[in-house]
Amino acid sequence: MSFDFDTVPDRRSTDSLKWRRYHGRDIIPMWVADMDFRAPACVLEALHARVEHGVFGYAVPPEGLVEAVVERVERRYHWRIEPSWIVWLPGLVPALNLASRAFGDDGDEVLTFTPAYPPFLAAPGHVRREMKVVPLRREGTRWTFDLERFESELSARSRVLLLCNPHNPVGRRYEPDELRGVAEICLGRNVVICSDEIHCDLVLDGGRHVPIATLGEDIAARTITLMAPSKTFNIPGLNCAFAVIPNADLRRPFQKAREGIVPGTNALGYAACLAAYRDGEPWRTALIEYLRRNSRLVYQTVNNEIPGLSMDEVQATYLAWIDTTELGLSEPAKFFEQAGVGLSDGADFLGPGYVRLNFGCPEKTLREGLDRMKRAVDKQMH
Repeated sequence: MSFDFDTVPDRRSTDSLKWRRYHGRDIIPMWVADMDFRAPACVLEALHARVEHGVFGYAVPPEGLVEAVVERVERRYHWRIEPSWIVWLPGLVPALNLASRAFGDDGDEVLTFTPAYPPFLAAPGHVRREMKVVPLRREGTRWTFDLERFESELSARSRVLLLCNPHNPVGRRYEPDELRGVAEICLGRNVVICSDEIHCDLVLDGGRHVPIATLGEDIAARTITLMAPSKTFNIPGLNCAFAVIPNADLRRPFQKAREGIVPGTNALGYAACLAAYRDGEPWRTALIEYLRRNSRLVYQTVNNEIPGLSMDEVQATYLAWIDTTELGLSEPAKFFEQAGVGLSDGADFLGPGYVRLNFGCPEKTLREGLDRMKRAVDKQMH
């Protein structure tokens, strides 16, 4: 079975957040984390069928969806979850805010490792909590947790850790021992772990994603795991996600925190999720191969052809975290934007001097973006 990831879809005249930012300007958007690929045919067919029905009332999970999630999580991650543990959501960003709100009181602390996806940094302030950041540390050629620093930052008011695994933006797929070190500290200090695992199906390095909740029943009992089909199947605009919360004593306050604020999932999101999880695996497998090639292209170009830039191999996600500090640019994202490439500014992730590049696009688009970056740096250095 073959799939077309090379055709460049024209998103310029659509309602795309990604492309609207640079409307009317010759700038290739490679910033926000959605891909420039059409969703799988199975998803499009399911959506057409749902639209053809013509009635869009309030929705509940369609028949077979919960079973599909349970089966998928067990098959892919060797984790047997119960249907009652699943809490459906209209996205993972609301879940970060719910987790921050559900545990503790005003002024209590929520922690995260930086650089971090910006909604991690914003969530605590939305609910009158204090954000406390713990920088990742470099270990050889990779980012990892600074466990000593993490433990030293915890206080009597620490309530929640917002964890990202795989980690956006650094592209790490954390190993069990790394995750266990974090989990044991949280258990010892009675900190709830909210683990955003939205990129779990996008492992590129041949390894296996390990949900932190699978490392032990005691860890699962302190963990809220967040997953969604949105990044994997490029359907983030359909707003369908879920939390897996084994411990009812965590699940109840999490659900209560959403009352009157966070709506349910919409009918089209449910339909797309079911189709993706039930029938989308061949497409996902082909996507992984395409993203691997794109990842190698970015890695080789950045490290070998653009002086002053460097990056690690991307273990998971379709996001490259590129170090520009050798160039001495005060605003690296603006520098590349002026060269016709729209990247995410590392400062927004508390990673100043870096840019994040989304390589979830046709190879032709990627090569053009990298060529523009190379020409801009060559001009800067000469």
